[in-house]
Amino acid sequence: MFDRLDELEKKFAELSTAISDPDVIADNARFRNLMKEHSDLTPIMDAYREYKRQKRQIEDAKEMLNEESDEDLRQLAKDEIKESADALETIAEDLKILLLPKDPNDEKNVIVEIRGGAGGDEAALFANSLYRMYCHYAERRRWKTEVMSANENGLKGFKEIVFMINGKGAYSRLKYESGVHRVQRVPETESQGRIHTSTCTVAVLPEAEDVDVDLNMADVRVDIYRSGGAGGQSVNTADSAVRMTHIPTGISVACQDERSQLKNKDKALKILRARLYEAEQERLQKENAADRKSQIGSGDRSEKIRTYNFPQSRVTDHRVSLTLHRLDAVMNGDLDEILDTCITHDQAKKLQGSEEGHQRPPHLQ
Repeated sequence: MFDRLDELEKKFAELSTAISDPDVIADNARFRNLMKEHSDLTPIMDAYREYKRQKRQIEDAKEMLNEESDEDLRQLAKDEIKESADALETIAEDLKILLLPKDPNDEKNVIVEIRGGAGGDEAALFANSLYRMYCHYAERRRWKTEVMSANENGLKGFKEIVFMINGKGAYSRLKYESGVHRVQRVPETESQGRIHTSTCTVAVLPEAEDVDVDLNMADVRVDIYRSGGAGGQSVNTADSAVRMTHIPTGISVACQDERSQLKNKDKALKILRARLYEAEQERLQKENAADRKSQIGSGDRSEKIRTYNFPQSRVTDHRVSLTLHRLDAVMNGDLDEILDTCITHDQAKKLQGSEEGHQRPPHLQ
Protein backbone atom coordinates (compact mmCIF):
# COMPACT_ATOMS: atom_id res chain seq x y z
CA MET A 1 0.00 0.00 0.00
CA PHE A 2 2.77 2.45 0.94
CA ASP A 3 4.68 1.87 -2.32
CA ARG A 4 1.53 2.88 -4.15
CA LEU A 5 1.08 5.91 -1.90
CA ASP A 6 4.65 7.03 -2.65
CA GLU A 7 3.90 6.77 -6.38
CA LEU A 8 0.69 8.75 -5.96
CA GLU A 9 2.57 11.40 -3.97
CA LYS A 10 4.98 11.90 -6.90
CA LYS A 11 2.04 12.07 -9.32
CA PHE A 12 0.28 14.60 -7.06
CA ALA A 13 3.39 16.82 -7.06
CA GLU A 14 3.55 16.63 -10.86
CA LEU A 15 -0.14 17.53 -11.12
CA SER A 16 0.30 20.47 -8.74
CA THR A 17 3.07 21.81 -10.96
CA ALA A 18 1.13 21.18 -14.18
CA ILE A 19 -2.04 23.02 -13.11
CA SER A 20 0.08 26.12 -12.41
CA ASP A 21 1.56 26.08 -15.92
CA PRO A 22 0.12 28.94 -18.07
CA ASP A 23 0.15 26.69 -21.18
CA VAL A 24 -1.96 24.08 -19.38
CA ILE A 25 -4.33 26.71 -18.01
CA ALA A 26 -4.87 27.98 -21.57
CA ASP A 27 -5.98 24.50 -22.67
CA ASN A 28 -9.42 24.27 -21.05
CA ALA A 29 -10.00 20.57 -21.66
CA ARG A 30 -6.57 19.49 -20.38
CA PHE A 31 -6.72 21.87 -17.41
CA ARG A 32 -10.16 20.53 -16.43
CA ASN A 33 -8.98 16.90 -16.60
CA LEU A 34 -5.83 17.61 -14.57
CA MET A 35 -7.80 19.57 -11.97
CA LYS A 36 -10.17 16.61 -11.56
CA GLU A 37 -7.22 14.22 -11.07
CA HIS A 38 -5.71 16.64 -8.55
CA SER A 39 -9.01 16.95 -6.70
CA ASP A 40 -9.47 13.15 -6.59
CA LEU A 41 -5.99 12.67 -5.13
CA THR A 42 -6.19 15.49 -2.56
CA PRO A 43 -8.03 13.55 0.22
CA ILE A 44 -5.61 10.61 -0.21
CA MET A 45 -2.57 12.90 0.03
CA ASP A 46 -4.01 14.77 3.04
CA ALA A 47 -4.45 11.44 4.86
CA TYR A 48 -0.98 10.20 3.83
CA ARG A 49 0.69 13.41 5.04
CA GLU A 50 -1.10 13.08 8.37
CA TYR A 51 0.04 9.45 8.58
CA LYS A 52 3.67 10.49 8.05
CA ARG A 53 3.32 13.33 10.59
CA GLN A 54 2.04 10.93 13.25
CA LYS A 55 4.86 8.51 12.42
CA ARG A 56 7.46 11.27 12.91
CA GLN A 57 5.88 12.14 16.24
CA ILE A 58 6.31 8.52 17.38
CA GLU A 59 9.99 8.56 16.34
CA ASP A 60 10.59 11.86 18.15
CA ALA A 61 8.82 10.60 21.29
CA LYS A 62 10.86 7.37 21.25
CA GLU A 63 14.04 9.41 20.97
CA MET A 64 12.94 11.49 23.97
CA LEU A 65 12.16 8.32 25.90
CA ASN A 66 15.68 7.02 25.31
CA GLU A 67 17.41 10.28 26.24
CA GLU A 68 15.34 11.67 29.13
CA SER A 69 15.71 10.59 32.75
CA ASP A 70 12.91 12.84 34.06
CA GLU A 71 9.93 10.58 34.79
CA ASP A 72 7.33 13.25 33.95
CA LEU A 73 8.86 13.79 30.51
CA ARG A 74 9.21 10.05 29.96
CA GLN A 75 5.52 9.56 30.78
CA LEU A 76 4.64 12.40 28.42
CA ALA A 77 6.61 10.64 25.66
CA LYS A 78 4.84 7.31 26.38
CA ASP A 79 1.42 8.99 26.18
CA GLU A 80 2.36 10.64 22.88
CA ILE A 81 3.54 7.31 21.43
CA LYS A 82 0.24 5.63 22.37
CA GLU A 83 -1.87 8.52 21.03
CA SER A 84 0.00 8.64 17.72
CA ALA A 85 -0.04 4.83 17.36
CA ASP A 86 -3.85 4.85 17.74
CA ALA A 87 -4.07 7.65 15.17
CA LEU A 88 -1.82 5.71 12.76
CA GLU A 89 -4.12 2.69 12.96
CA THR A 90 -7.20 4.80 12.17
CA ILE A 91 -5.50 6.66 9.30
CA ALA A 92 -4.22 3.39 7.80
CA GLU A 93 -7.79 2.06 7.67
CA ASP A 94 -8.96 5.32 6.11
CA LEU A 95 -6.21 5.08 3.49
CA LYS A 96 -7.27 1.53 2.58
CA ILE A 97 -10.78 2.82 1.86
CA LEU A 98 -9.51 5.88 -0.04
CA LEU A 99 -7.38 3.61 -2.24
CA LEU A 100 -10.28 1.35 -3.20
CA PRO A 101 -11.08 1.56 -6.94
CA LYS A 102 -13.66 4.27 -7.48
CA ASP A 103 -16.86 3.65 -9.41
CA PRO A 104 -16.43 5.79 -12.55
CA ASN A 105 -20.13 6.66 -12.38
CA ASP A 106 -20.10 8.01 -8.81
CA GLU A 107 -20.01 11.69 -9.75
CA LYS A 108 -22.77 11.39 -12.35
CA ASN A 109 -26.35 12.56 -12.30
CA VAL A 110 -28.92 9.78 -12.07
CA ILE A 111 -32.10 8.71 -13.79
CA VAL A 112 -34.46 7.03 -11.32
CA GLU A 113 -37.23 4.71 -12.52
CA ILE A 114 -39.98 3.72 -10.08
CA ARG A 115 -42.56 1.15 -11.13
CA GLY A 116 -45.56 -0.16 -9.21
CA GLY A 117 -45.29 -3.92 -8.59
CA ALA A 118 -47.57 -6.23 -6.64
CA GLY A 119 -50.53 -4.47 -5.10
CA GLY A 120 -52.38 -2.70 -7.93
CA ASP A 121 -53.53 0.82 -7.03
CA GLU A 122 -51.79 0.70 -3.64
CA ALA A 123 -48.48 -0.07 -5.37
CA ALA A 124 -49.04 2.97 -7.60
CA LEU A 125 -49.73 5.14 -4.55
CA PHE A 126 -46.57 3.83 -2.90
CA ALA A 127 -44.63 4.67 -6.08
CA ASN A 128 -45.77 8.27 -5.56
CA SER A 129 -44.64 8.12 -1.91
CA LEU A 130 -41.18 6.92 -2.97
CA TYR A 131 -40.96 9.61 -5.64
CA ARG A 132 -41.75 12.28 -3.01
CA MET A 133 -39.18 10.71 -0.63
CA TYR A 134 -36.41 11.02 -3.24
CA CYS A 135 -37.47 14.57 -4.12
CA HIS A 136 -37.22 15.57 -0.44
CA TYR A 137 -33.81 13.91 -0.20
CA ALA A 138 -32.64 15.79 -3.30
CA GLU A 139 -33.83 19.07 -1.74
CA ARG A 140 -31.81 18.34 1.42
CA ARG A 141 -28.66 17.95 -0.68
CA ARG A 142 -29.56 20.87 -2.96
CA TRP A 143 -29.87 18.64 -6.00
CA LYS A 144 -32.37 19.37 -8.77
CA THR A 145 -35.10 16.97 -9.92
CA GLU A 146 -36.86 16.81 -13.28
CA VAL A 147 -39.64 14.44 -14.33
CA MET A 148 -38.76 12.70 -17.57
CA SER A 149 -41.82 10.49 -18.00
CA ALA A 150 -44.85 9.61 -15.86
CA ASN A 151 -47.75 7.20 -16.19
CA GLU A 152 -50.43 8.04 -13.60
CA ASN A 153 -53.22 5.75 -12.46
CA GLY A 154 -55.87 8.42 -11.81
CA LEU A 155 -55.65 8.11 -7.98
CA LYS A 156 -52.59 10.33 -7.52
CA GLY A 157 -50.39 7.30 -7.96
CA PHE A 158 -47.86 6.27 -10.60
CA LYS A 159 -47.81 3.03 -12.53
CA GLU A 160 -44.37 4.27 -13.56
CA ILE A 161 -42.40 7.47 -13.09
CA VAL A 162 -38.97 8.28 -14.48
CA PHE A 163 -37.11 11.35 -13.24
CA MET A 164 -33.61 12.79 -13.27
CA ILE A 165 -31.67 14.01 -10.23
CA ASN A 166 -28.89 16.47 -11.08
CA GLY A 167 -26.22 16.85 -8.43
CA LYS A 168 -22.56 16.15 -7.71
CA GLY A 169 -22.16 12.62 -6.39
CA ALA A 170 -25.84 11.72 -6.84
CA TYR A 171 -25.05 8.24 -8.18
CA SER A 172 -22.48 7.53 -5.43
CA ARG A 173 -25.30 7.61 -2.85
CA LEU A 174 -28.49 6.72 -4.70
CA LYS A 175 -27.10 3.62 -6.46
CA TYR A 176 -27.91 1.70 -3.27
CA GLU A 177 -31.64 2.34 -3.84
CA SER A 178 -31.97 -0.08 -6.77
CA GLY A 179 -34.16 -3.07 -5.96
CA VAL A 180 -37.59 -4.00 -4.64
CA HIS A 181 -39.11 -1.74 -1.97
CA ARG A 182 -41.94 -3.29 0.07
CA VAL A 183 -44.62 -1.36 1.97
CA GLN A 184 -46.97 -2.62 4.70
CA ARG A 185 -49.81 -0.23 5.48
CA VAL A 186 -53.56 0.32 5.33
CA PRO A 187 -54.19 1.61 1.79
CA GLU A 188 -56.28 4.69 1.12
CA THR A 189 -58.39 2.41 -1.07
CA GLU A 190 -59.07 -0.04 1.82
CA SER A 191 -62.39 0.49 3.63
CA GLN A 192 -61.98 -2.37 6.17
CA GLY A 193 -58.76 -1.06 7.72
CA ARG A 194 -56.73 -4.14 6.77
CA ILE A 195 -52.97 -3.95 6.32
CA HIS A 196 -51.83 -4.71 2.78
CA THR A 197 -48.37 -5.53 1.46
CA SER A 198 -47.37 -3.97 -1.85
CA THR A 199 -44.13 -3.52 -3.74
CA CYS A 200 -42.40 -1.11 -6.08
CA THR A 201 -39.29 -1.59 -8.16
CA VAL A 202 -36.65 1.14 -8.14
CA ALA A 203 -33.85 1.33 -10.70
CA VAL A 204 -31.12 3.97 -10.42
CA LEU A 205 -29.20 4.53 -13.66
CA PRO A 206 -26.18 6.82 -14.09
CA GLU A 207 -26.76 9.45 -16.74
CA ALA A 208 -24.87 8.34 -19.84
CA GLU A 209 -22.92 10.80 -21.95
CA ASP A 210 -22.24 10.47 -25.69
CA VAL A 211 -18.79 9.06 -24.93
CA ASP A 212 -20.26 6.36 -22.65
CA VAL A 213 -22.58 4.81 -25.22
CA ASP A 214 -21.85 4.12 -28.87
CA LEU A 215 -25.39 4.85 -30.06
CA ASN A 216 -26.02 4.80 -33.79
CA MET A 217 -29.25 6.70 -34.44
CA ALA A 218 -29.75 4.52 -37.54
CA ASP A 219 -30.49 1.71 -35.04
CA VAL A 220 -33.21 3.76 -33.35
CA ARG A 221 -36.81 3.82 -34.55
CA VAL A 222 -38.66 7.00 -33.54
CA ASP A 223 -42.48 6.96 -33.41
CA ILE A 224 -44.48 10.15 -32.95
CA TYR A 225 -48.03 10.01 -31.59
CA ARG A 226 -50.63 12.03 -29.72
CA SER A 227 -50.22 11.86 -25.94
CA GLY A 228 -53.03 10.63 -23.76
CA GLY A 229 -54.04 11.72 -20.30
CA ALA A 230 -56.82 11.96 -17.78
CA GLY A 231 -58.92 14.02 -20.16
CA GLY A 232 -59.73 17.71 -20.71
CA GLN A 233 -56.78 20.08 -20.98
CA SER A 234 -54.24 17.38 -20.18
CA VAL A 235 -54.71 15.76 -23.60
CA ASN A 236 -52.51 17.29 -26.27
CA THR A 237 -54.10 18.30 -29.54
CA ALA A 238 -50.81 17.87 -31.40
CA ASP A 239 -48.61 14.85 -32.06
CA SER A 240 -45.89 15.55 -29.46
CA ALA A 241 -45.42 12.21 -27.66
CA VAL A 242 -42.29 10.28 -28.64
CA ARG A 243 -41.39 6.62 -28.49
CA MET A 244 -37.81 5.52 -29.20
CA THR A 245 -36.93 1.88 -29.79
CA HIS A 246 -33.38 0.60 -30.00
CA ILE A 247 -33.81 -2.11 -32.63
CA PRO A 248 -30.76 -4.30 -31.79
CA THR A 249 -31.72 -4.66 -28.09
CA GLY A 250 -35.48 -4.03 -28.22
CA ILE A 251 -35.20 -1.40 -25.46
CA SER A 252 -38.08 1.06 -25.80
CA VAL A 253 -38.64 4.46 -24.17
CA ALA A 254 -41.71 6.71 -24.35
CA CYS A 255 -42.01 10.36 -23.27
CA GLN A 256 -45.11 12.50 -23.46
CA ASP A 257 -44.89 14.90 -20.50
CA GLU A 258 -43.79 17.92 -22.54
CA ARG A 259 -45.98 19.71 -25.06
CA SER A 260 -42.91 20.10 -27.26
CA GLN A 261 -42.03 17.12 -29.45
CA LEU A 262 -38.37 18.25 -29.39
CA LYS A 263 -38.23 18.24 -25.57
CA ASN A 264 -39.85 14.80 -25.43
CA LYS A 265 -37.26 13.53 -27.93
CA ASP A 266 -34.43 14.94 -25.82
CA LYS A 267 -35.76 13.29 -22.64
CA ALA A 268 -36.41 9.97 -24.36
CA LEU A 269 -32.88 9.95 -25.76
CA LYS A 270 -31.39 10.55 -22.29
CA ILE A 271 -33.37 7.63 -20.82
CA LEU A 272 -32.49 5.38 -23.78
CA ARG A 273 -28.78 6.14 -23.39
CA ALA A 274 -28.97 5.40 -19.65
CA ARG A 275 -30.72 2.07 -20.21
CA LEU A 276 -28.26 1.00 -22.90
CA TYR A 277 -25.38 1.97 -20.62
CA GLU A 278 -26.92 -0.03 -17.76
CA ALA A 279 -27.34 -3.07 -20.03
CA GLU A 280 -23.67 -2.88 -21.01
CA GLN A 281 -22.62 -2.49 -17.35
CA GLU A 282 -24.67 -5.55 -16.39
CA ARG A 283 -23.00 -7.55 -19.15
CA LEU A 284 -19.54 -6.58 -17.89
CA GLN A 285 -20.50 -7.30 -14.28
CA LYS A 286 -21.67 -10.79 -15.18
CA GLU A 287 -18.25 -11.42 -16.69
CA ASN A 288 -16.75 -10.44 -13.34
CA ALA A 289 -19.23 -12.19 -11.05
CA ALA A 290 -16.86 -12.37 -8.07
CA ASP A 291 -16.61 -8.59 -7.84
CA ARG A 292 -20.36 -8.33 -8.29
CA LYS A 293 -20.99 -10.49 -5.21
CA SER A 294 -18.71 -8.34 -3.06
CA GLN A 295 -20.90 -5.27 -3.50
CA ILE A 296 -24.31 -4.46 -2.09
CA GLY A 297 -25.00 -1.74 -4.64
CA SER A 298 -25.75 -4.39 -7.19
CA GLY A 299 -28.79 -2.77 -8.76
CA ASP A 300 -30.53 -6.14 -8.95
CA ARG A 301 -34.17 -5.24 -9.57
CA SER A 302 -35.42 -8.57 -8.20
CA GLU A 303 -33.73 -8.16 -4.80
CA LYS A 304 -36.00 -7.08 -1.92
CA ILE A 305 -33.87 -4.43 -0.24
CA ARG A 306 -36.18 -2.57 2.16
CA THR A 307 -39.49 -2.78 4.00
CA TYR A 308 -41.54 0.25 5.10
CA ASN A 309 -43.95 -0.76 7.89
CA PHE A 310 -46.36 2.11 8.56
CA PRO A 311 -48.35 0.67 11.53
CA GLN A 312 -45.10 0.27 13.49
CA SER A 313 -43.38 3.38 12.02
CA ARG A 314 -40.51 1.09 11.10
CA VAL A 315 -38.18 0.90 8.11
CA THR A 316 -35.79 -2.04 7.66
CA ASP A 317 -32.96 -2.33 5.16
CA HIS A 318 -32.50 -6.09 4.75
CA ARG A 319 -29.03 -5.93 3.17
CA VAL A 320 -27.35 -4.31 6.18
CA SER A 321 -29.78 -5.48 8.91
CA LEU A 322 -30.62 -1.88 9.85
CA THR A 323 -33.99 -1.04 11.43
CA LEU A 324 -35.09 2.52 12.20
CA HIS A 325 -38.24 3.46 14.10
CA ARG A 326 -38.75 6.86 12.46
CA LEU A 327 -40.53 6.09 9.23
CA ASP A 328 -42.04 9.58 8.88
CA ALA A 329 -38.60 11.18 8.81
CA VAL A 330 -37.37 8.65 6.22
CA MET A 331 -40.39 9.25 3.97
CA ASN A 332 -39.62 12.98 4.24
CA GLY A 333 -36.17 12.40 2.77
CA ASP A 334 -34.05 11.64 5.84
CA LEU A 335 -32.13 8.84 4.12
CA ASP A 336 -28.56 9.61 5.14
CA GLU A 337 -28.31 7.11 8.02
CA ILE A 338 -29.51 4.29 5.77
CA LEU A 339 -27.26 5.29 2.86
CA ASP A 340 -24.22 5.86 5.09
CA THR A 341 -24.68 2.37 6.54
CA CYS A 342 -24.95 0.90 3.03
CA ILE A 343 -21.78 2.72 1.94
CA THR A 344 -19.83 1.54 5.01
CA HIS A 345 -21.03 -2.03 4.50
CA ASP A 346 -20.13 -1.91 0.81
CA GLN A 347 -16.65 -0.57 1.57
CA ALA A 348 -16.08 -3.34 4.12
CA LYS A 349 -17.08 -5.96 1.53
CA LYS A 350 -14.78 -4.44 -1.07
CA LEU A 351 -11.89 -4.29 1.42
CA GLN A 352 -12.43 -7.94 2.24
CA GLY A 353 -12.49 -8.80 -1.46
CA SER A 354 -9.36 -6.72 -2.06
CA GLU A 355 -7.46 -8.47 0.75
CA GLU A 356 -8.57 -11.90 -0.51
CA GLY A 357 -7.57 -10.88 -4.04
CA HIS A 358 -3.98 -10.39 -2.94
CA GLN A 359 -3.91 -14.07 -1.99
CA ARG A 360 -5.18 -15.25 -5.38
CA PRO A 361 -2.94 -16.51 -8.18
CA PRO A 362 -2.25 -13.73 -10.75
CA HIS A 363 -4.51 -15.27 -13.41
CA LEU A 364 -7.48 -15.07 -11.01
CA GLN A 365 -6.94 -11.48 -9.89
